[in-house]
Amino acid sequence: MRIVNVNEVLPKEVSTDPLFFGGKVTTQFVLEEDYTSKKLQIILVKFAAGARNKVHTHSTEQILVVTEGKGVVASKDQEYIVTPGMIAIISPGEEHWHGAAKDSSFAHLSIIGQPNEMKIVE
Repeated sequence: MRIVNVNEVLPKEVSTDPLFFGGKVTTQFVLEEDYTSKKLQIILVKFAAGARNKVHTHSTEQILVVTEGKGVVASKDQEYIVTPGMIAIISPGEEHWHGAAKDSSFAHLSIIGQPNEMKIVE
């Protein structure tokens, strides 16, 4: 068993990933790289109001656990307003995006099985 305190793991970094736009996004890896590359990637992602990511897909399932604020999780056909306590389960290959509502910051834990290939949909 392992207990992880997100306040004591790797420091959060302002993301420069081209996946994100519309405002500041910070990422904080919850598990060390060796574990992440073999089993799971768990990242705490925090979006400033209005910040989001581009439409993209993953080769494995992605689970988003909303931890603070108000956000949007969307597929090609539907948009959902999400708040703390809600969980989004995104199927492999599903085109989707997620980010903060225009009037609220937003944070979620992103849990993705590894190895994973992410593709931005143009």
